Amino acid sequence: MRAAQDSGGPARAGTAPFPRTAVFDGPRLVAVGGVDVVELARRHGTPLYVLDHAELAGRMREYRAALGADVDVAYAAKALCVVGVLQVAAAEGLGVDVASEGELVTAHRAGVPMGRVVFHGNNKSVDELAAAGRLGVGRVVVDSFAELDRLERVGRRLGHVFDVLVRVTPGVRAGTHAFVRTGHDDTKFGFTLSAGLAGEAVARAGRCPHVRLRGAHCHVGSQILGPGAFEDAAAVLTGFLADVRDAHGVVLEELNLGGGLGIAYRRGDRAPVVADYGARLVQALRVGASARGLPEPRLAVEPGRSIVGPAGITLYTVGTVKDVPGGRRWVSVDGGMSDNVRPALYGASYEVAAAGPAAGSGGGAGRAAVVGKHCESGDVLAPEARLPDGVAEGTLLAVAATGAYGHVMASNYNRLPRPAMVLVGGGRSDVLVRRETVDDVLAHDVSLPAEVAGAPGPAVD
Repeated sequence: MRAAQDSGGPARAGTAPFPRTAVFDGPRLVAVGGVDVVELARRHGTPLYVLDHAELAGRMREYRAALGADVDVAYAAKALCVVGVLQVAAAEGLGVDVASEGELVTAHRAGVPMGRVVFHGNNKSVDELAAAGRLGVGRVVVDSFAELDRLERVGRRLGHVFDVLVRVTPGVRAGTHAFVRTGHDDTKFGFTLSAGLAGEAVARAGRCPHVRLRGAHCHVGSQILGPGAFEDAAAVLTGFLADVRDAHGVVLEELNLGGGLGIAYRRGDRAPVVADYGARLVQALRVGASARGLPEPRLAVEPGRSIVGPAGITLYTVGTVKDVPGGRRWVSVDGGMSDNVRPALYGASYEVAAAGPAAGSGGGAGRAAVVGKHCESGDVLAPEARLPDGVAEGTLLAVAATGAYGHVMASNYNRLPRPAMVLVGGGRSDVLVRRETVDDVLAHDVSLPAEVAGAPGPAVD
């Protein structure tokens, strides 16, 4: 690891929202997971996704400790789905929730016990449901009447009975971005409670010989910064379980309240405390069940972002630096919206720090827009980053809390190869995802025969 004495100041560790193993020398990030960031960039190139093993595993353990052995915790793979991360989840005793055949096969390849897998999706295909049946997925979350029909057909063909949860839209509005609110009535997900569709789904599931109804599921949204929405969902869903008992004589034994707990993206952000969230959620479920004379259902949750988000950083190398008279300083890096689309898509905000040794002789700091290299004015990673004046071509920058929804939403826009990803811990780095090459980007292109490419168009009078 690079010595912390480069600038003559003491090193400090654990500066949120960077991982707790991050080591800073003044304002500069010098190491994470015991590995020098300059060495990471030299060995693996930039842009580079870096995932801190201690932070990742520690957050998984935090959930298990907060909720106890009687609550099932399934890591939401949509946040970051690569084989190595799911191996860590399995090793820590978590289940995994998946939303496609690709995520399902990733979990299978990672050795996740299939009985601990929860399969989501509002439009699961027959092939995906068949894969779930063949692999023995633990729970399928049913999202529509059409899917119930598909499940019954697939189960009949395979001779398999699917264990299912009915996804309920509980009418709970979480105060998050419109794109990530999922618990209100007017959404593509689940069976609306207010219109009676959730109760009808229970009745229809009970008439399907190849469907075994285990319980209910809901998800109220993402990046939720307080437990109130989850407590509201627990109250609504225990009421639904009581209605099911009264109307159908069936006591559903499981309740999955999904994920969605938020994280800190910038210094000064107040992130929810998992222990507080866990205690309040368990208490809300206990109170709701008792008030309705129900046996307490087995609770499950599906955290994703709050596990993997704070464990990740992205390293970039600065290229062009442009000062506009009367305007801003524009600092361009070697990635951008192809490796992190969230600022362009959601207006997401991130903390940026200089990394590695000090650049230049300037000791001050100023505001700069950190931008990507894509042909889009909206390719802005951080519009108002505070960076040392000495930032110049070749300087490393680190963006915090990028573990969730960076890699999984990455693209080859402008035909940029996608970055590598490494896991760091104990002074070593291990590749989780190799860096793409231009040949990889072109691998699925098919050249036209010369006679087609050069053929004249139709005659024009």
